[in-house]
Amino acid sequence: MLATGTVTIAEVVEAFRDLWRPFVGVAAIMVTAGAAEKAGILERVAALIERGTRGSVGQAYLVVFSLSALTATLFNNDAAVLLLTPAVVTLVKRRYPVRPYLVIPFAFAVFLAAGVAPFVISNPMNMVVAGRAGIGFNAYAARMVPIWLAGSIVGFVVLRRLFHAQVDDPIPGRGPLSAPPPPPAPAEWRMVALLAAILGAYPLVSYLGGPVWAVAAIGAGLAMVLAAVDRVATPKELLGTVAWEILLFLFAVFVIAIGLRNAGIVGHMVWVYTSVSPGSDGLQIAYVGITSALGSAILNNHPMAILNSLAIEQLPGAEPRHVLAALIGGDLGPRLLPIGSLAGLLWMRQLRRAHVTVSLRQFVRVGAGVTLPTLIVSLAILLLMG
Repeated sequence: MLATGTVTIAEVVEAFRDLWRPFVGVAAIMVTAGAAEKAGILERVAALIERGTRGSVGQAYLVVFSLSALTATLFNNDAAVLLLTPAVVTLVKRRYPVRPYLVIPFAFAVFLAAGVAPFVISNPMNMVVAGRAGIGFNAYAARMVPIWLAGSIVGFVVLRRLFHAQVDDPIPGRGPLSAPPPPPAPAEWRMVALLAAILGAYPLVSYLGGPVWAVAAIGAGLAMVLAAVDRVATPKELLGTVAWEILLFLFAVFVIAIGLRNAGIVGHMVWVYTSVSPGSDGLQIAYVGITSALGSAILNNHPMAILNSLAIEQLPGAEPRHVLAALIGGDLGPRLLPIGSLAGLLWMRQLRRAHVTVSLRQFVRVGAGVTLPTLIVSLAILLLMG
């Protein structure tokens, strides 16, 4: 694109100026998540999941879904899938040795629990797009937390129904339990306190007009210092947890989106959005969300989110609800096809490494079964909130 003049050097520089702040925030969240893992917090989450298998299979299923959703919320969906999928698969195989058919339902619970991101920090792409649109932490959370809660309930109910034949089993796990984890060490408590302080600082700083990325960066710096003092991990080890290639990928996707804008693709998207529902903002917003979901599933949510961001900037009468509708579609749409998101590809890779096979047909059947009602409910709540 540079060689043909579709994108200029000046536009690449401008893209960097637009993105460096949210990129710092995304990298900082990765560092903080790495520090939490090194401190043993995620092992504690795995222990809570294992404790849930002492009851019925249905109870264990609810525990896995809930803790996976919480992990995706506080860190991000990629981290939740990457860290919890192998742990849950191993646990289910060990606790239910004569019921191997339970592995796939529990694996889907981990993957599908990460629905609409309730906070901008819960999904790297949401932070980038919301930051460009000027939507702060509090404004985002005020709309998206109720949507996340309702969508999670709908998603779990539908998922539970789809796998009712396997999950409706009152017999608890019979396989051996792991030794109970030791009481939390002081280093773990200090890291938990830091995470709570960071999470509490987001709405406060946003209320005062401060940037979310700065809170994330300061929190990551404190996490690195705390991890070094407690000898949990060195700064070099924590910086190694940052997926720098993902940040490079996001920047490259943004530059490609600029080229597509210059080539007229974004203009066509604006035309479609303005022509589909003349005089009806509600239908237009719903159409943005649905189009974003389908485009994310086919194209991948990262480029689709950037294209939508550029298109909405040119949309007459655009408002924050248009951006949030696009993000809702971008969060949920990738569950329709594995190629739709990095999280889906990581999930499939983790299952293959554990010798668990999920066919494309099964992925689409379960993903569509859960995603479509969740998308409808999520967009309906967004429209009702005004």
